[in-house]
Amino acid sequence: MQIFHLIPTRQNVGLTSVALGLVRALQHQGYRVGFVKPIGQDDPANDHSVHFAREICAIEAPDPMPLAQTDDRLAAGREPELLEDVVSLCMSITEGVDVLVVEGMHTDAIHPFTPRLNAEIARGLKAEIILVASAKSGHTVAEISHMALRMSKVGCHIAGAIINKAPARFDAEAARQALGDLTLWGVAPYHAALLAPRTLDVARHLNARVLVQGELATRRVLETVIASRSAAEMIEHLTPGALVMSAGDRDDMMLATALAASKGVQLAGLVLTHGSEIDRRIRELASHAFESGLPVLSVANDSFVTATHINTLPGAVPADDGARMNAVMDVVADHLWATVLNQSVRMPASIQMSPPAFRYRLIQQARAANQRIVLPEGDEPRTLRAAAICAEKKIARCVLLGNRAAIETAAAAQGVALPAALEIIDPEQARERYVERLTELRRSKGLTPAQARDQLQDNVVLGTLMLAADEVDGLVSGAAHTTANTVRPALQLIKTEPGSSIVSSVFFMLMPDQVLVYGDCAINPDPSAAELAEIALQSAASARDFGIEPKVAMISYSTGSSGAGADVDKVCEATALAKIKAPDLLIDGPLQYDAASVLEVGQQKAPDSKIAGRATVFVFPDLNTGNTTYKAVQRSANVVSLGPMLQGLRKPVNDLSRGALVDDIVFTIALTAIQAHARRG
Repeated sequence: MQIFHLIPTRQNVGLTSVALGLVRALQHQGYRVGFVKPIGQDDPANDHSVHFAREICAIEAPDPMPLAQTDDRLAAGREPELLEDVVSLCMSITEGVDVLVVEGMHTDAIHPFTPRLNAEIARGLKAEIILVASAKSGHTVAEISHMALRMSKVGCHIAGAIINKAPARFDAEAARQALGDLTLWGVAPYHAALLAPRTLDVARHLNARVLVQGELATRRVLETVIASRSAAEMIEHLTPGALVMSAGDRDDMMLATALAASKGVQLAGLVLTHGSEIDRRIRELASHAFESGLPVLSVANDSFVTATHINTLPGAVPADDGARMNAVMDVVADHLWATVLNQSVRMPASIQMSPPAFRYRLIQQARAANQRIVLPEGDEPRTLRAAAICAEKKIARCVLLGNRAAIETAAAAQGVALPAALEIIDPEQARERYVERLTELRRSKGLTPAQARDQLQDNVVLGTLMLAADEVDGLVSGAAHTTANTVRPALQLIKTEPGSSIVSSVFFMLMPDQVLVYGDCAINPDPSAAELAEIALQSAASARDFGIEPKVAMISYSTGSSGAGADVDKVCEATALAKIKAPDLLIDGPLQYDAASVLEVGQQKAPDSKIAGRATVFVFPDLNTGNTTYKAVQRSANVVSLGPMLQGLRKPVNDLSRGALVDDIVFTIALTAIQAHARRG
């Protein structure tokens, strides 16, 4: 096992963000990572490293020792005892771990002993030190070099340095060369948006009364706007992320804010000062705005005092803001250099595909595939945001179908900058080009040109025709359409791939320590034995395409001959058919879920099975069982599920849940891009 101890070169370098970002980067590479913060911060209310390691990274990190207790021990001359306890705490979690990341003590003026104690802890653990610096200091390289020299003089080994909070103009290559023999692991950029608190955080900090809940927990404050001028002069400041502060008697500002919200502008919220309420008549007149998600708060103080108070909001990420910490960790992880990480870590990567490694490799594979994916719901806000992310991160070349003005308006309201690489096609200007092709494809059904024009009013049909014509590589839809709306045109125009008679689906279930494949949980209500065998083969192929070794369990209420009935017979027959078609595939059934997933149960119930207790692909006997199981696991165990990903079509078309989050759409686009590339290969 290898231990990396992260130590700051000065105050406010973002040590926690870098430490957890490093954990994520190592997990992306497939390493089994442990995390420990042996000594807590002075203010436990803003010390959430361990909490996020547990909740986001799924690491059983131990509680840190209180800083006050550390202070007392040092004052009493009990440093050896303190160091012994620190080493014991760190080593208590090293079983089954390739790399242990240790977050050192934050530097502050109140505790001048922290640099020396950080060095002593590193020596006690025989850890390699990674120095964490901030590019905002202006003397980054000098600070790193000075700290490295200081640590080396007391016998510490320096593995390298990470630079955080780098402005856009920062020259990473120049810094790398200036550090000489000291290895630079990466440079994480400064993003103001990552510092943006939720409106909920502001409400808590101000002890505000919530007049309208709205999207209090998800909207973020990018700037505070004090309504000191007329409504007309304030309109240009009513932008996404603006927290508007107004005196309670400014009815004009309430109405202007309500009007902006009604037009879709994602304001952070409206704050009424002097303990004001919303006038009943205004609430009735602007009811649509107050139901659109706009939070409205009331505070006792005036605008100046309130604005001053907002400026004292702590910068630490609150414990319940996992979305922000996830974003922070992603930025750091994305800007740590994988080559350096793998050269610096001497242990082999884990064999089992962990969820972080799966997500990371998914994005990397999609980038390498470089596929063109059409999104028929071009002006749908979540889809639009996901497309922008995919363009920025080069996950796929996305094509939005929709009116450019409507898309730009929706983007502005969401505060989304449309990347130049994001392609927009206006359906009104494109439909006529596909009339002849649609008529030809559906000639056997008697489709006339007039009927084709009518069907082409549906952007999903238009996008599917673009896919059929090889103008795009895949299609993703469903955020605002039903599954039938997405799948029907694909069945009619794309059709099934050679050797397949049905279309099925899989979900990738990101369990705490591995990724499982569930099929079919979305398409076929009651497949026959032959269809179930085909679903098993399709699901095994999908698992293999995404780096998961397929070990297929055919799920039933019976393990072997423990139960009887027509449903069990169907699973038995399906298993036999699948074995005939794919004799080299590891497949067994019928198996009960616990026998398939828990090694001890599998060994007891099916001792001769090569799959029992080791399954990676679970094939359910019908939609009722599959859909219920995946949702029960997803919700009860708080498991992320990616999908459904459709299988069996000649070209990739994938359906979204209408409740899909932006991240869900991003990963579905990535899945689709990889599918498309695999088919071309």
